[in-house]
Parts: sequence; C-alpha cells; structure tokens
Amino acid sequence: MPLRLLNKISRLAERLQFENKEMMEKRDYYEVLGVSKTASDDEIKKAYRKMAIKYHPDKNPGDKEAEENFKEAAEAYEVLSNAEKRRRYDQFGHAGVNGGAGAGGFSGGGMSMEDIFSRFGDIFGGQGGFGGFGGFGGFSGFGGGGGGQRTRKGSDLRVRVKLTLKEISTGVEKKIKVRKHVACKNCNGTGAEGNNYSTCTTCNGTGTVTRIQNTILGRMQTQSVCPTCGGEGKIITKKCAHCSGEGVLTEEEIITLKIPAGVMEGMQIPLRGKGNAARHGGINGDLYVVIEEEPHPDLLRDENDLIYNALLTVPLAINGGTIEIPTVDGKAKVKIDPGTQPGKVLRLKGKGLPSVNNYGNGDLLVNIGVYIPENPTKDERKIFEKLQESESMKPTETAKKNFFARFKSMFE
Repeated sequence: MPLRLLNKISRLAERLQFENKEMMEKRDYYEVLGVSKTASDDEIKKAYRKMAIKYHPDKNPGDKEAEENFKEAAEAYEVLSNAEKRRRYDQFGHAGVNGGAGAGGFSGGGMSMEDIFSRFGDIFGGQGGFGGFGGFGGFSGFGGGGGGQRTRKGSDLRVRVKLTLKEISTGVEKKIKVRKHVACKNCNGTGAEGNNYSTCTTCNGTGTVTRIQNTILGRMQTQSVCPTCGGEGKIITKKCAHCSGEGVLTEEEIITLKIPAGVMEGMQIPLRGKGNAARHGGINGDLYVVIEEEPHPDLLRDENDLIYNALLTVPLAINGGTIEIPTVDGKAKVKIDPGTQPGKVLRLKGKGLPSVNNYGNGDLLVNIGVYIPENPTKDERKIFEKLQESESMKPTETAKKNFFARFKSMFE
C-alpha cells in the first residue's frame, strides 16, 4: 500500500478517535439546561434564557469558564429546541447530532459567539428588533465576500441602560451619551485630501492576493486580504490633515432612545448604523443598548409577574383584616381572610408588568408569611399558654397535609 495512502488512513483514524473521545466527554444536554427529558419547548426556552443571562459575557467579562458554560448552554438549546434534532439526540445521543453541517450539528467544534448571537437573538424578546444578544462583539474587519475590493465595517458598540420597574412598566424615553468614532467631515471619511489615491501595486487594485501552494493533496490556492492596502485596492498619497488619514475622529453623540414597556434584564435594543464609523468611508457599525433592571426595595420580578412577600402579625392572620402593599405605580389594599395560613399566595390579576410582545400584563403575587414574636412579654406569654390548650389552635389534618405537601414540593 502506498505510503501516502497509509498516512491518510492514519490521520483519519486519529480524527475519528478524537471525535469519539470528544462526544464521550460532552455533558447531557438536558443536564446542561437543568430540565427533564420530558420538558416542554417553553420549559426548555425558559431554562436556556436563565442560563444565558447567568453566563452572559457582559456579566462575566474575562471569565473563560462562564464563556464555556454560555456556549455549552447554547449548544444544548440549539439541539433541544429543534424537534428533529431532539428526536435524533434522544435516540442516539451526541452521535446523532454531531454529524457535521449535513446533520445540522456542530461539526464537533462547538459554536462561536457570533454563531450564538445570530441564531438565538430572539431568545430575549423576539419582536421589533429586540434581539437578545444580536451581533455581540461587532465586526471590525471587512464586509462582503469573494474577490474584489473589500468594504470596511465599523465595530459595534454596547452601552448599558438601567431602568426602574416603574419605567419598565410604562416604557420610557432615554437620552444616552456615546463616545465613538465618527466620519471626518473634512475628507468625508475617506482619509485623503481630495482624490489623492494611487492603485495598490501589490494587488493591482483588486484588494486581495492569491497564493498557490503544493501540498500532499495537490496544488491549493488561497486568497487573502492584501497586506499593503488592507483590501481597499488603493493607497492614499496625501493624507487628510484633520484625521491624519484615518477617515475617523472620536466624538460624543447624544442619542434619544424610546424603550418600550415590558423589557427584561439582558435584552438588547439594536440601533443600526449608530456604532463606530469605519476607516476610509466604510459602513458604520451598530449600537446595542443593554437593558439592566434596578432592584426594587419591595418587589421581585419573575418574567412578567411581580412578587411581594407580606409578613402578617399573628392576630391579623387569625382575625383577618386589610393590608396595604406596594405596586409599581403606587399602593393597593388587600383583604386578609380570617385564618390565613403562611405560604398562601394571593393573586392580583393584571398588576404585574406588561409583555414586550403585547400579550397582556402579568400578575402581582402576594406571598403570605406570619411573624412569630421573638420576645413576647409575660402577659402575652400567659395569653398564649391559655390558647395553647384550645382545640381550635391545634393544626387540623388538612393543614398538616398541606404543609407537608408544600415541604415535599421544595425537593422535587
């Protein structure tokens, strides 16, 4: 057998061995997202969204472990959110979805950040350009493909905007100050005084250079950006005095932004063309406004629902009455029935936050707790000692069952 063929077979065997080892080391996709194998599509999407927020690169700058967890969650969601890929995975495991592009898998190499943000941009909103992560990291290189001159694209920018629950509930208009590269007005962003250009002699104006190499597989031709002109096909012979030939200057811009009601932590609002200007008259990058929620002193958010933990006194829980609770737009009175038990949840319909997709409002959930006095007086102790013997003060069988059912559910 020819030596060249033997070498090819050896390399193929090594590759297959590596891919098999890689599949064995992969974690179960259901385990990655923390869901059961019978989880619904909505449960899978909700689980991925929580993982993506937790390990998002913006929240964990420079954390390689968080970045890997972020990619792992995206890989799991890419498979489990697709009915056909999920069926193959359930039947064959990782081998069923790692067959390369033809099988719709990941080709054994995982996903890049740009893959994740382009594929799952709707995971945080899904309407009106609220693309979750869309376009993370920007593209400071070139646009377009194939041969010919390349068009530069400015890098994307990201700014954070903090919102209160009140602002989220109504929507708000914000003005943000952005420091960025803008096109030089003197040269219109070209970097040259007038038309002082010459054709690049390295690439003869094409913007690319071609190399031919002899390999064991035969002659291979590769094409790359011209190192002399940077893909533009021309050289500036007289630079603009204002921008020193760069075509861009650094300035501050005030941008007015309308943020709709119902946005969530981690959502991104893309503003096309509002990022950095490109050198030498290219295409502007985009600006992504990242939503951050300011913690409310009393209310917690769960999707579009709000939660308030109400702590009742013992007499109030026994006798009933009325309490006043905070809402996003003021106060509301809530009736407490006599004999209200700790753990009971009262629901105020429509008092939560609106959906960003205009699907209505969430609810305000009042979680009832009862405060037991830590240092009662002697007289108070005597009162409770007398009450202790009363049959009405002892828990009923129904109350016991409900208590243990709630306790058991915490571990399921």
